[in-house]
Amino acid sequence: MRGLYTFGLASLAITAEAFNHPTAETRNGTYYGIHQSKWHQDYFFGIPYAQPPVDELRFRPPHSLNTSWTGERNATEMGPMCYGYGPTQMANGEHVSEDCLTLNVVGASNVSSSKGLLPVVVWGVQNGQGFVGVTLNYRLSYLGFLYGEEVAREGATNLGLRDQRLALQWVQENNAAFGGDPTKITIWGQEAGAFSVGLQLLAYGGRDDGLFRAAIAQSGSPMLMWPSVSATDWQPLYEAFLNATNCTDAVSGTTLDCLRRVPAATLSDVFSSDLTTFNRPNPVVDGDFIPKLGSSALEAGDFVKVPLLLGTTQDEGTWSYYGVEGINTTAEFPSKIAQLYPDDPAQGILSTLDDRPGNERAGRRMASQAWAKHGVDVYTNVYDVLFHAKWWQYGAQEQDDIAFLFHNVTLSESLSPTDQADQKKTFEPLSYLMTSMWVSFISTLHPNHISINGTKTWPKYSLVEPKALVFDVNATELCRVESDTYRSAAISHWMELFQTSEYPR
Repeated sequence: MRGLYTFGLASLAITAEAFNHPTAETRNGTYYGIHQSKWHQDYFFGIPYAQPPVDELRFRPPHSLNTSWTGERNATEMGPMCYGYGPTQMANGEHVSEDCLTLNVVGASNVSSSKGLLPVVVWGVQNGQGFVGVTLNYRLSYLGFLYGEEVAREGATNLGLRDQRLALQWVQENNAAFGGDPTKITIWGQEAGAFSVGLQLLAYGGRDDGLFRAAIAQSGSPMLMWPSVSATDWQPLYEAFLNATNCTDAVSGTTLDCLRRVPAATLSDVFSSDLTTFNRPNPVVDGDFIPKLGSSALEAGDFVKVPLLLGTTQDEGTWSYYGVEGINTTAEFPSKIAQLYPDDPAQGILSTLDDRPGNERAGRRMASQAWAKHGVDVYTNVYDVLFHAKWWQYGAQEQDDIAFLFHNVTLSESLSPTDQADQKKTFEPLSYLMTSMWVSFISTLHPNHISINGTKTWPKYSLVEPKALVFDVNATELCRVESDTYRSAAISHWMELFQTSEYPR
């Protein structure tokens, strides 16, 4: 899972007044942060929410903080990134460490319980309506999602998701110290982060621990976007790791004990080697944190029944297979593909075709139907704007909608070189419209409570008349309501496949 798409890792450009440090008193002790006078905000960075998952705590579920202190601790610098992408992170000069289970909090200044606490969103965006934003790190790659028979026996599965869960518990217990209302928490993610949101909704059979009251998932859903495999399926790769780290014949303890003694940099090199090129670790159905396939859980109603805002982009997934070089006409395409992927069951396209199409739209529709079936409010949307200059040929692709929600739509390099670039004047109003609807949902559980003159009402999704709100700069009101019937036959086929293998191999 890419950290960029988590609940999420955000980048903040700030000018701070170091002489005016705000403080926040958490259950463990007091932190001092940074005050930003231009935006009337307070920032607290790099706050640990768990014990460092190092040494004997490596490849184990996260442990709550067990220390307290007097005085004030520094929370003015971002914590390190979690290991995930091997040597590339170090080559880019990024601060990477196993001791990475930290979060960041951004809130309005001078908020207190006497003045009224603010809603909380675990990701964070501001448009003047006021709420507390939280971003978090969690273990990635094989440190966060290692699997195998011994991992399953130790209950050390889906560690990255368990990290997220503990972070949500920390936010629930401590966000009032930053001006947040513990009864008004929304979790929000994009792409892999959206799948994380979906899996938190399904966690422990849909057990409601009161950690959040709403959820937002963009370009993701509770359906796994990868094949669901068993511990036995994973075992050969696990044993290959043991061989690469000289842990096959552990002298003392278990093989996991041996892996806990391997230097982190060595593990990162192994996890980034040819051994893992085609074996990316992902969440798995472990019978514990994820008891069953998302499709089965939705059918049974085994999910946390909170309002959901769910969306995709019009051309979801086109980046995966666009741009084969040497093709100038449509007629040349089939022969080029046949050349690159001969009809050989051992290596040809027939053996890999299942990994090509994206399933985000089908997952969105299936989740929307499940929420509606069980009488829970759900609002679904499709983003349909050509925006990105470098990759404009991909269409309205995943992540493009995020630019509108973070007001990053005026950068010239972000504009599509098509005729829509002439409609730049509509990008900012659309950004304001989308942000207002998201903030309205976070604040009131309804996207229509912050009204903008002339804007269409975003309807709840229903089984009788399934409707989606489409954001489109060509629409008179920058959005339109349409029936959620896009590619019904193809998406229905995906939904049938979900019932057996989630993402068929």
